Amino acid sequence: MSAMLKITLPDGSAREVPAGTTPAEIAAAIGPGLAKAALAARVDGELRDLTRPLEADAQLALVTAKDEKDALELARHDYAHVLAEAVQNLHPGTQITFGPATDDGFYYDFAAPKVDGRERAFTEEDLPAIEEEMRRIIARDEPLVREVWERADLIARWEQQGETFKAEWAAELPHGEELTVYRSGSFLDMCRGPHLASTGKLAPDAFKLTRVSGAYWRGDQKNAMLSRITGTGWLTKKQLDQHLVRLEEAAKRDHRRLGAEMDLFHLQAEAHGSVFWHPNGFVVWRELEAYMRRAIDAAGYREVKTPQIMDARQWEQSGHWGKYRENMFVIPDEVPNVEEGGALVSADADWMALKPMNCPAHVLIFRQGIKSYRDLPLRLYENGCCHRNEPHGALHGLMRVRQFTQDDAHIFAREDQIVAEVRAFCDLADRIYRDFGFTYAIKLALRPEKRFGDDAMWDQAEAELRQAVAAAGLATPEHGWEELPGEGAFYAPKLEWHLTDAIGRTWQVGTIQSDRVLPERLDASYVGEDGARHRPVMLHRAIFGSYERFIGILIEHYAGRLPTWLAPVQAVVATIVSDADGHAEAVAAKLRAAGLRVGTDLRNEKINYKVREHSLAKVPYLLVVGKREAEEGTIALRPLGEGARQEVLALDAAVERLRADATPPDLHAR
Repeated sequence: MSAMLKITLPDGSAREVPAGTTPAEIAAAIGPGLAKAALAARVDGELRDLTRPLEADAQLALVTAKDEKDALELARHDYAHVLAEAVQNLHPGTQITFGPATDDGFYYDFAAPKVDGRERAFTEEDLPAIEEEMRRIIARDEPLVREVWERADLIARWEQQGETFKAEWAAELPHGEELTVYRSGSFLDMCRGPHLASTGKLAPDAFKLTRVSGAYWRGDQKNAMLSRITGTGWLTKKQLDQHLVRLEEAAKRDHRRLGAEMDLFHLQAEAHGSVFWHPNGFVVWRELEAYMRRAIDAAGYREVKTPQIMDARQWEQSGHWGKYRENMFVIPDEVPNVEEGGALVSADADWMALKPMNCPAHVLIFRQGIKSYRDLPLRLYENGCCHRNEPHGALHGLMRVRQFTQDDAHIFAREDQIVAEVRAFCDLADRIYRDFGFTYAIKLALRPEKRFGDDAMWDQAEAELRQAVAAAGLATPEHGWEELPGEGAFYAPKLEWHLTDAIGRTWQVGTIQSDRVLPERLDASYVGEDGARHRPVMLHRAIFGSYERFIGILIEHYAGRLPTWLAPVQAVVATIVSDADGHAEAVAAKLRAAGLRVGTDLRNEKINYKVREHSLAKVPYLLVVGKREAEEGTIALRPLGEGARQEVLALDAAVERLRADATPPDLHAR
């Protein structure tokens, strides 16, 4: 006789069931409607297959499409598996590798088969046929069956099928870890799961394959190049259609295209992942930098500047050398050999590294001289240029680069100051994000599995961040409050600000982290009121994140139509006839005297041509002058934007209007 299990449901009711009962069977016992709607189950909080037997007493919650986050994750994971099966059906000899869900869809990386001795690369022309095969697999409603395999048997199976990538991965998974595969028909893939009960649970009209690209095996450019097929997947066709409209709008807003059209920046192979800022783009940078300096000056920060290169021993002591070295640019501390035939660097070279972050250098500043409890909090700010050795394939315009500048600060505080300092930062971040037109959600990233420090330290640090957000009135569902287990840094929990842009996308930008590890590792201390040495708590914080990425987000948020105060050129005075050239120059001079960034367009071109050209360049205001305006001392003011109404104004009135609109938001009376 099977042992009986106590299964507690979300409403508090409990059911006695035999061991081995599945969540699907419990759903069916509750009612046919739930049995049909159930997609998966949460067992003691862990997401599991509906058909996986229960082994012990548990809290059980059945997941349906109403639990959209879980449902989308499951569907996208399943779409990836169906994609892999479809590709192998159509292109025998293709090897499968990895296929995860993503924020808006899924992808799968394939090693393409060889045809006549040459690798057959996938192209976007293959996608329609693959989509049709995916729909056939969905229509067959194949059960997705979880199986546990012995390591040796699984490796042998992959090798027998010619799946060398899967065999390599199976061999490297930690010993003692349960190796699971999922079977649908004759197709087999290694996966932790969970999955839907069958392929028929997927909507055949709620996905679309979007592109083919290259990707290195395991993200390492030294490894084989694979073909990545990417798609977007949803629960319903309506959701898919809405997403495709958003994608179309996002393509129009792509900061790389707009950056070229507006002559803001460029990137090229001679400096992978580093930005060449053009004069127009650097105007935007300087305005942001000036804005942030005003903000941090008013908030009591003290600006510093630290070295780009530091000795490897410093990074070893901070812990970054062990945890982060693969992402650091390492430099030998010796003159390189210039003789032919010899090694460039000797085996005895000491090593240094370009800084990937500013925090250890700020600790070294803090340690200069004796600090008293009266000196705290000490807020050190730096527009700090950093370098991180990101893989080439991961680089993406301004959004992911190798060289970047952070609006970085570290607050050294006493234990009794932490909550007040974090709350003050919440208020500062709120003002800044609202100045740029963003709404946001705040999330608390909790301790990861691999971390420095003991549980008591993490308990305290996490509690302080919760308390500060609650005191600021932001720990509410309205502000998107959420806790993210396992997402903290290896040395500290952190609050994250997730901004929502004009088309509903979210961007994780700001952060504050409560760190007791680095002050200990780098021996930072202050003299307390009791005369003894104490460790400060170190709050790592940023609001823009990096200037590069924040500018990219702003370009896409505003579709290039930056607020007037940020626009590289705020106004252009354009003539209709050459007789108005003198008046145009006088208008431009008066605008410049008022502090505006102004250009003139005196070319012998039709005015409609000029209007179109400066509209594409996203100039906020066009001031049109002809013979009549020259005689009357007026201008025709034409704001940027479809349907914008042109009006004739006296010159002084136009100057005053533009000056007010070009004033940064923090300099307006609040």
